[in-house]
Amino acid sequence: MKLNSKIFDSIRVKPDKERAQEDLHPSCEHPGCSRPGVHRAPKGRDREGQYFNFCVDHVREYNKSYNYFTGMGDDDVRSYQKDSLTGHRPTWKMGVNKQAAEGPDGYDPRAHMRANAQRRGASTRQPRQRKLLALEKRSLDVLNLGPNARGDEIKARYKELVKLNHPDANGGDRSSEDRLREIIQAYNVLKKAGFC
Repeated sequence: MKLNSKIFDSIRVKPDKERAQEDLHPSCEHPGCSRPGVHRAPKGRDREGQYFNFCVDHVREYNKSYNYFTGMGDDDVRSYQKDSLTGHRPTWKMGVNKQAAEGPDGYDPRAHMRANAQRRGASTRQPRQRKLLALEKRSLDVLNLGPNARGDEIKARYKELVKLNHPDANGGDRSSEDRLREIIQAYNVLKKAGFC
């Protein structure tokens, strides 16, 4: 056997896992336990950031009996829980801390935005008017209606003009047939455009 061969150099002995954990982690802090303290457990209130190192069995036992609020009264617990909602930072009721709202120099940066919003809200908004196409405008003119006419108004005017210009209503006179055709075409254009 050659001790300087490439094969011999690549052989590694698998280390013992328990021994590796003992070397990496401190021992369990439970009295009488010498196993590695792999698991951390908090030391308690007013000692945030400090931990005990326990083995699996002892950390389970510790967690079952752990109570953060041990030694605190009911009022203190309620107060702590209420303060925890805001991350234990001071808060004020609305309008109480006016200096914080307006800034240190007394200028409220949101005053301009509020004034604009109030001005926009106060002005009566007109519904946005759709621009009429030439064919739609001509169709409304044929029916003798204004540019704001919609729905029921168009239908009522159409029915009225058809009754007036229909040959049966005029004793069989066919002279108003062209006018009737124009009225029907105008109504169909407006109907397709979504006016009625």
